Amino acid sequence: MAERIVRGVLVAGAAFFLVIGVWALADPTSFYTQVATFPPYNRHFLHDVGAFNLGLAAALALGLTRWPGRRVALWAAALAAVLHAGSHFADRHLGGHSSDPLALSLIAAALIGAAILATRGPEPAREVTQDATDSPAARLRRDRSARTTQPD
Repeated sequence: MAERIVRGVLVAGAAFFLVIGVWALADPTSFYTQVATFPPYNRHFLHDVGAFNLGLAAALALGLTRWPGRRVALWAAALAAVLHAGSHFADRHLGGHSSDPLALSLIAAALIGAAILATRGPEPAREVTQDATDSPAARLRRDRSARTTQPD
């Protein structure tokens, strides 16, 4: 039952952020007048809202794959970074720094590279600090026993 709830929330959240993200990125004026009526209107910031909402949508959708957390994080961040760099290219005439599109593109490229490496490489070894088959009750009994048998 819990897994069904988690998967349902992942799907619903991904759909919500996908709609918001596409809307804000594709039609910022409409998004502003219908949803984000916080003056003053700023086309570029709404493009950023779209980029980052699409990154959230990707993170939730990729969560359905049961990939390791860092792989999900890298691919979702890579998507958001690519779209963010793209919004800086598209809106460079609106302001910002002339170096922003290139700098953000380099960050996006680094994230894409790391995401590819995380996807193609072996799963990282995980340190095991206790027997995974050992139940919490068994550990508690063992700990109590160790405390009562130790000399003063």
